[in-house]
Amino acid sequence: MKILFLASEVEPLAKTGGLADVAGALPCALHDLGCDVRIGTPFYRHTKETGIPCELFASRIHVQVGRLRLTDDVYQTYLNRKVPVYLFNKEEFFDRNNLYGTVNGDYFDNVERFVYLCRGALELCLASGFVPDIIHCNDWHTALVPVYLKSLYGKSTLFRKTASVLTIHNLAYQGVYPADEYFVTGLPDELFNPRGIEFWGNINFLKGGILFADAVTTVSKQYSKEVQTPEFGFGLDDVLRSRTDNLYGIVNGVDYSVWNPAVDSLIAKRYDESDLSGKAVCKKDLIETLNMDPSFATKPILAMVGRLTDQKGCALLGQIINDLMQMETGFVLLGEGEPRYNQMFGTIRRDPGGGAGIIIGYNNRLAHKIMAGADILLIPSRYEPCGLTQMYALKYGTVPVVRDTGGLSDTVRDFAPDTGKGNGFKFSDYRAASFLARIKDALRHYKNRKTWQKIIRNGMNADFSWKRSAQQYLQVYQKAMENRHGN
Repeated sequence: MKILFLASEVEPLAKTGGLADVAGALPCALHDLGCDVRIGTPFYRHTKETGIPCELFASRIHVQVGRLRLTDDVYQTYLNRKVPVYLFNKEEFFDRNNLYGTVNGDYFDNVERFVYLCRGALELCLASGFVPDIIHCNDWHTALVPVYLKSLYGKSTLFRKTASVLTIHNLAYQGVYPADEYFVTGLPDELFNPRGIEFWGNINFLKGGILFADAVTTVSKQYSKEVQTPEFGFGLDDVLRSRTDNLYGIVNGVDYSVWNPAVDSLIAKRYDESDLSGKAVCKKDLIETLNMDPSFATKPILAMVGRLTDQKGCALLGQIINDLMQMETGFVLLGEGEPRYNQMFGTIRRDPGGGAGIIIGYNNRLAHKIMAGADILLIPSRYEPCGLTQMYALKYGTVPVVRDTGGLSDTVRDFAPDTGKGNGFKFSDYRAASFLARIKDALRHYKNRKTWQKIIRNGMNADFSWKRSAQQYLQVYQKAMENRHGN
């Protein structure tokens, strides 16, 4: 199967969030399953600064953006030395400090920038003769490709059998822009209507992709259900309900060559589910690293790692933080985000030799140390399309306490003492009291060493590998091609 995988960011070339992790891992997993997969992404300034080796792949590719016919070159590099990556080198669009905008908002020409990426990818196929069976688009930045395939490029013999799949990583980001920029897309006027990409008088890139893609996926099964409700649909719930027969949920995978205590070079001692002694060593190392009281080596350490935002449930954590600090537990936090939460958690007392380790910012080495050294990971998200940290935590034997939403629902199973099954603790109501109650439940089980090790091993034995996810995507690709060929 030939696949063109389009994403606005790809790890390790450029990254702002989880999309880049998916784009850097899923294509490699598909390649390992025998697919001819190639990636298309912008050639950002940051990508060039990484010093990756690349070579000219195609010169003078012509792309129509609004009234302008733009011309530029496409370069090629490789991901993990096996998956080709096409880098669209339009410096006036991509030679900037950031990927999408500044602290003051989106770049003023984001419509032009990502129309260029969408049409550029299709023009590159025409110029190179690469005929993909599937074009896999991700989020709003590439969501116009399915629309183009069934309109401007609909008569192209090269794309006659090409099917499209759109993955929604976070429905909150839709690419909504004023109607007076519609001409930039080059799409026919008749598509600017409520049954097309018009959205309350604006244009909506993501809506267009949802309506025109041959299959739509979200990054967890539960999230695929939630986005069809007014609470989580961000105004597109009715559009997604109209595609329910071709809407699928696939949980993202974990790169176990990186996030695995059995092979992790960033932690104090490696360990696995057959021998957990290394986790105690990692706990002592975490305490020393954060200058905490050594006595916490025998007490539970709670942790939170990630963006400090409303979505991640920081409001709930803020309401119970004083309760946590008064318990006989340690508390570790690594992350940054909204200024009010940076300030709130940054002012927690961090007396030398105390029970708190608060780092406002991000440090990859410390993130690994926390996963290995903490006992409980807190993820009280308001909503969570997929989430990766809970899957990292499970592999490291750090028991998650999570809100029962999105990908957290799909990956964390409530521990049942009567059966011994389950790998964590979940709460449903978005209330601080519910969150605190489940933390206390987890701490109660922590006191029983045999029970706690059972919970730990249940989590460490779970399989969230990318191979598993890639196999599910292949099934969706097959259904998308069936839908395409039936049209």
